Amino acid sequence: MPQFYSLVDEFLLNRNQMNHSELPKEIKGALHKGVVIPALPLALNKNRRLDERRQRALMRYYLDAGAGGVAVAVHTTQFEIRLPEVNLYGKVLEIAKEEFDSFTLRTQKPVIRIAGVIGKTEQATKEAELALKNGYHAVLLSLAVFADAANDEIIEHCKAIAEIIPVIGFYLQPAVGGRKLDVDFWREFALIENVIAIKMAPFNRYQTLDVVRGVVESGRADEIALYTGNDDNILVDLLSEYSISVGGKVVKKRIVGGLLGHWAVWTRAAVKLLEEVHSGKFDAALPEALTRAIQITDSNAAFFDSANNFAGCIVGLHEVLRRQGLLEGLWTLNKNEMLSPGQMEEIDRVYAAYPHLNDDDFVAENLSKWLA
Repeated sequence: MPQFYSLVDEFLLNRNQMNHSELPKEIKGALHKGVVIPALPLALNKNRRLDERRQRALMRYYLDAGAGGVAVAVHTTQFEIRLPEVNLYGKVLEIAKEEFDSFTLRTQKPVIRIAGVIGKTEQATKEAELALKNGYHAVLLSLAVFADAANDEIIEHCKAIAEIIPVIGFYLQPAVGGRKLDVDFWREFALIENVIAIKMAPFNRYQTLDVVRGVVESGRADEIALYTGNDDNILVDLLSEYSISVGGKVVKKRIVGGLLGHWAVWTRAAVKLLEEVHSGKFDAALPEALTRAIQITDSNAAFFDSANNFAGCIVGLHEVLRRQGLLEGLWTLNKNEMLSPGQMEEIDRVYAAYPHLNDDDFVAENLSKWLA
């Protein structure tokens, strides 16, 4: 049997001088083509302890569903995993790494490995180094802790992390802890050599445009992949082409994929949706696309609990996964997190209204294998 040369090995060979051009070719290609990247939930048992069997089952579900990457230790995984009394950040990274390795060995398919990184520079540096040690290709860099900082301070922080590992920028909506970042910030951020992509999740058309403008005006539009995190506008984002005038030249830029909490459920259907977008299916069927877009947004409103300012966004996803058998319950590390009044009924409603959007049959066919 020929020796297996994993994408992890290739990545780690260059860890001391990693930059965008040195990402594994397959990973770079997949990132820029555009893939489905679910944000990994945390699987807990009734004692609110890690359920490793179901954590692995979730990873197997996403990879077998055709996801081109998984984002680990992000908001959907619960920020509380970093608390000293919980101490699950490293453990979750390790479990996901093992499942990435197993899948890549079995299929030879490139999968983008992303780890969430938060906090001021000291904490973020430690998390980035741990992600690198575990073979992750990039980090999704949260800037929520810099609520009142000037652009220059945040940029210096981003540069420090980018010296360790490739960085994916993250524009997070204020409703769940983000802050407003102007076009000047995104222009400067895009100039950081080791920035490889940006997840746009401000849930705001104006602010999404600021990111696209900043990237294009930086001159690095061809080097930075744009991913939607706007769970309220997924399909329209994927269908939109931006046309930005810079220095007398018009530059066109598209959002090529999604890194989404919403895609942590019904993932197989999300993969098929992105395939339809990339194939051009909707080019001559815009009314159908807009109708589907509304249906997806309506589903997201139920899962993310938009009626209650997203208070039930994590447990809403857990409820879908519980119905499918992937999770045993809705438990989170924060005992105060629970479905909002009326949220269960809303999930019932969208399940009944849009059966073509779920992947229940796919999950049912494979669940026993994933849980083995």
